[in-house]
Amino acid sequence: MNTNNLSKEAETRLINFFNNAIDPQEMAKSIRQVNYVLALGALRQHETIQNEITNLQNSFYWLNELAEVLNPYLDLD
Repeated sequence: MNTNNLSKEAETRLINFFNNAIDPQEMAKSIRQVNYVLALGALRQHETIQNEITNLQNSFYWLNELAEVLNPYLDLD
């Protein structure tokens, strides 16, 4: 797992993006929708799954983690 810290410029850009450009809850919803569509597409292509299974698993995991950071959905009771 990469634990690099963001530069001040990257941090400022992210803050500006989420404060001015998009609602974090909407972004999380969009990430979940895209992740779902990507999963469906990947499941329909058996060759892709066999060749890129680790890469796909990591991508789906990290996209879901980002969505959870933006809008904790799975932690709700």
